[in-house]
Amino acid sequence: MTNRMSKGEFIALVAMMFATIAFSIDSMLPALPEIGEQLSPDDINRAQLILTSFVLGMGVGTFFMGPLSDAFGRKPVIYVGSALYIVSAAIAWASSSLELLLIARVAQGVGCAAPRVVAMAIIRDLYSGREMARIVSIAMMIFTLVPAVAPMLGAGMIALTGWRGIFVSFMLFSLITVVWMGLRLPESLKPENRRPLRLPLMASSAREMFAHPTVRVSIFVQTLCLGMLFTTLTMVQPVYDVIHDSADSFPFWFGFVALMSGSASLLNAALVIRVGMRRLVTWALGAQIVITMGVISLNAMPLSPNLSFAVFVFWQTSIFFMAGMTMGNLNAIAMEPMGHIAGMAASVIGAVSTVLAAAIAAPIGLLFDGSLTPLTTGILVMSVTGFGLMLHMGRIEDRLPA
Repeated sequence: MTNRMSKGEFIALVAMMFATIAFSIDSMLPALPEIGEQLSPDDINRAQLILTSFVLGMGVGTFFMGPLSDAFGRKPVIYVGSALYIVSAAIAWASSSLELLLIARVAQGVGCAAPRVVAMAIIRDLYSGREMARIVSIAMMIFTLVPAVAPMLGAGMIALTGWRGIFVSFMLFSLITVVWMGLRLPESLKPENRRPLRLPLMASSAREMFAHPTVRVSIFVQTLCLGMLFTTLTMVQPVYDVIHDSADSFPFWFGFVALMSGSASLLNAALVIRVGMRRLVTWALGAQIVITMGVISLNAMPLSPNLSFAVFVFWQTSIFFMAGMTMGNLNAIAMEPMGHIAGMAASVIGAVSTVLAAAIAAPIGLLFDGSLTPLTTGILVMSVTGFGLMLHMGRIEDRLPA
């Protein structure tokens, strides 16, 4: 690849770029109560918008970062995106109002899309076939550890410096990553291979994707699965704090759940060849419906606090596990007919599903009333809708030529 960076170092750098998103979301979870009390004392639930505003910005940035890197090169786009991320983190650190903090988080999300999206393009530039798949798998395996430790890192930072210190850690994390890349990784897209940025071409690609029935359904189901994940993330800290009085142990339980649900990717890899992507997604959503209905029924009973807590931890794990069993398969289903516009398709799928999922999660999160009802109802509605759409996809496939 290059005489300046070994394959192992390259994988570590890519994993760090991937991890920027998880670190930026999950490490904020322990800070939400304190931020709510300081910046929105009349409605502390609004602090949850710190998560969905970042996701919204990330979704918008996802649409543009890939095409921009095709036109101007990989490293310049990462430099600009990282600069926006760092400046936005500094503004968030200095914010005296929740509104300014939310604006900064949207901008931070836009900037964060650059290392996440462009890192995948760099891998595609330098590797192909099974070697590319192997590198992505190893990097993603490292990436899955970040959600397990990010809340603990956030809690530690809050204990030492208060919630504003988390934004300092964001700045340092991004600065280390971009300096490392700048010094060690050569530009992977040669000038003769760059493609001009053409907005009409982007719009035409999006229209083509949404005209294809299987792609369209896959994007909508992916939106619902992301919506379930984002809704859970926005409400999980208040659930631990208000309902189960476990705010102090929340980072450790969150880490445990993240590690347990990480096995979903391994199970999916073992089953997908034999069972198929559509069936696995359908089964995962069906299982989520059954589990969620069971949780709703149990919550209607007078359970002991310990049993009620155990039921919630199991249910939270099932939601994270479902995401691991569905997201990769849905992305592959949507990409399958779009090989001729793969780069643009990846950007459109990521942007549309992420933005719509954030739009679903934000209002549900604001409905938190000290009970599980808004969360369980929201997850059940999204699961049932997604399951129905997957059954519809099966009927579409039956009508399509082999």
